[in-house]
Amino acid sequence: MSKEMFLQINDFKLYAKFYCENYGKPTVIMDAGYGDNSETWDSVIEDISMFTNVLIYDRAGLGKSAPSSNPRTSREMVKELKTLLIESGIQPPYILVGHSFGGVNMRIFATENENEVRGLVLVDSTPEDYRERFLPTMSQDFQQAYNKQFVYECNYDEFMESLNQLKETRKKIEVPLIVLSAGKKAHYTKESQELWNEMQREILEISYNGEFKIVENSNHYIQREEPDAVIQAIKKLIDMD
Repeated sequence: MSKEMFLQINDFKLYAKFYCENYGKPTVIMDAGYGDNSETWDSVIEDISMFTNVLIYDRAGLGKSAPSSNPRTSREMVKELKTLLIESGIQPPYILVGHSFGGVNMRIFATENENEVRGLVLVDSTPEDYRERFLPTMSQDFQQAYNKQFVYECNYDEFMESLNQLKETRKKIEVPLIVLSAGKKAHYTKESQELWNEMQREILEISYNGEFKIVENSNHYIQREEPDAVIQAIKKLIDMD
């Protein structure tokens, strides 16, 4: 059974869809990458909803959600998600899943609400030192394309502010963590790919209980290219419960 909702958050409405047949199980909350809406999870959502409750939603201004007048930084997005959970009556515990930029949001959510979070899955998530450490290793064309992409949601400055917020909130948490790193990124040299995997591995340092996996044959969208890797990571955290 799934339920679609439009929930009033301050001066706008957020769209969410809740799959809720597994009573007594944690709710998996899935946050998409930059500029993506909840359809990014279409390849995994049915399988996950078989064994636990799942909430997918569109961040403000994306998909079926209305724009927000609040700044488009992770801190604001996490606040809006918290309000959505309260308004919808979806209670903790939660397992958080974040892809790419969604991983930035979910890390901040987990850090600020540690007692509500039972597990965290980061799917090729953006590291906080991406701009300083990774971007300079890429070609000028790649860097220009990267900088020009910030037109769908937050702008470049807001995105970088979100990475600063991630640095500011970074601390060690008790939440079990699984980090999935895409092992076959488009346009990456062998050296860039190795650096990317290393930076993904370093994210494990935020948790006392972390596991790292390189998804060898997947590009950035692991949930589409190797969906089973995402499904099994979530299942593992559910089974630990």
